[in-house]
Amino acid sequence: MPFPPDPMIPQPQPDGPGRLPLQGLSLLIVDDSRFTCDALRLILQRAGARLRRAESLEIARLHLAFRRPDLAIVDLGLPDGRGEDLIAELAAEGLPVLGLSGDPDGREAALDAGATGFLEKPLGSAAALVRLIRQLATGAGPVERGEEAPVAPGDPMALRDDLLRAASLITASGDPTYARGFLRSLARAAGDTALEQAVEGPVSALDHARLVRLIDDRLAALDPLT
Repeated sequence: MPFPPDPMIPQPQPDGPGRLPLQGLSLLIVDDSRFTCDALRLILQRAGARLRRAESLEIARLHLAFRRPDLAIVDLGLPDGRGEDLIAELAAEGLPVLGLSGDPDGREAALDAGATGFLEKPLGSAAALVRLIRQLATGAGPVERGEEAPVAPGDPMALRDDLLRAASLITASGDPTYARGFLRSLARAAGDTALEQAVEGPVSALDHARLVRLIDDRLAALDPLT
């Protein structure tokens, strides 16, 4: 799906010093987390990129059948399979791909699949991310460095939606590995160390109930903000 336009994005001139570093580039973000995608949107749209988002491998492949982006950012843990499979397909076509994961061990898997680089959640410097994408997508040299500001947190409403989805996944009878991976990645992206550590614990019905209680606590804390 396309991201809605951001009214805060300045309108640069076609050429000259007002040109944004990612102006004219089309990027595909394949990630099932609204919270992570919103954080990426804030960075990349304001740098001039055109963005499309896919929440699964199936939707990503539908997008790719009609439009080829200049670069793709692919999360490794997706609801219908592993992102490494899509990375390998895109790399075989010569498309630059950045792997994305809340698990630092995902770096090796992403690079082995053919990714050009790897992004670990939580995301670091916004300026560094823009420079990396510009270089990989265009082959251009680095832009002026500017301030190395950290990535702004995503929308609290997006975090709320992801927490609700995580609670549903944890209590459902689906794939527990995907459910816990989704919650672990979300906890890392949100900087919630306590929740991340809780996900790493033993797996039992009692542990799942404890995770849901922790999620409920986070949702209750978000309610006044949303």
